[in-house]
Amino acid sequence: MSGSAVVVGGGIGGLAAAIGLRLIGWEVTVVERAPVLADGGAGISLHANGIRALDFLGVGEEVRAAARPQYTGGTRVPGGGWLARMDGTALQRELGTPIVGIPRAVLHHLLRTALPSECLMAGAEVTSVDRIDPNRMRIPLEDAVLEADLVVAADGVGSRLRAQLFPQHPGPAYSGSTVLRAITERPVELDTDFELTWGKGAEFGHIAFADGRAEWHAVLNSPPGVRHKDALGAMRRRFGDWHHPIPTLLDATRPDDVLHHDIHELAAPLPAYTADRIVLLGDAAHAMTPNLGQGACQALEDAAVLAAALATEPTVESALARYDTERRPRSQSIARAARQAGRMGHQLTHPLAVAARNTALRLAPSRATVHTILRHANWTPPGLG
Repeated sequence: MSGSAVVVGGGIGGLAAAIGLRLIGWEVTVVERAPVLADGGAGISLHANGIRALDFLGVGEEVRAAARPQYTGGTRVPGGGWLARMDGTALQRELGTPIVGIPRAVLHHLLRTALPSECLMAGAEVTSVDRIDPNRMRIPLEDAVLEADLVVAADGVGSRLRAQLFPQHPGPAYSGSTVLRAITERPVELDTDFELTWGKGAEFGHIAFADGRAEWHAVLNSPPGVRHKDALGAMRRRFGDWHHPIPTLLDATRPDDVLHHDIHELAAPLPAYTADRIVLLGDAAHAMTPNLGQGACQALEDAAVLAAALATEPTVESALARYDTERRPRSQSIARAARQAGRMGHQLTHPLAVAARNTALRLAPSRATVHTILRHANWTPPGLG
């Protein structure tokens, strides 16, 4: 089965979906509202499930070459003591790959360059889809109307198409946390590939990259909308007395490079990921908190499953039904687990609760961290035949 598709959104999920659809012979147009398809953002970790989805899409080798494996690291307290260690070698034995770290801009660039430029349409905004004919979708733009057999709504956590399909759904909710993050301007000396540090109501973490630079992020319990005139200075005041290399990472960062976003999620799960010939993908379907590092991986899984379903099912309708059946339970389960991880991590503030959690982590067997990651990362894409 082949056809034509319009993918709304040129982020990681939308580009991956377009690659998957072209892989199975579909004609694809990616519509992105930003005037330029630029490569930006901070850093990202990809677990085995995300890497396997990228292999399915044919870009895994390029991503591995640009990424840095995460073999060492774990979770610490502000004074530097370890709560849990990460064994990337054990993960590689179990899954065939360790977690890898890569700048989001590099991943985005690799996905974008896997598509011909003529299928990318920047500076066009999709606010609705005409579903008068259930077998043919019409997508009005400012100065044109596109028609397609399928619309992939990959338009992010604030998805307008999701709001059109499910007007009774409450939409994204503020998670209670805000995140500041940046990539260092220059390489930094690090003892580990990946770390998280949990304090009362705050988390600081880093991801090391192949070129020696690193991404850092700071997650804070905060009312929504709070912003700092000097974001980097605020992070120095908040985290400057935490253990090495946190002050070093902040000192290696340009003030203008700090990004600040409130974290929103779909706390109320959607009743379906499809309606007629429109399919929700990535954050538009299951926006989750970043506590498990699974947001992008789940979008990549979505893209692989959608392509496989369309390649093997007899009709678009049966393919979308299969997509919904396979993706909704898994992605919503991982979203719940990510929310719970945040509640047991940086969101804890009561001293007794923090002490109890820290004790439990220190006493847990060394394999516990590996088992936790395996629970979500041990996924294999479906076949195309």
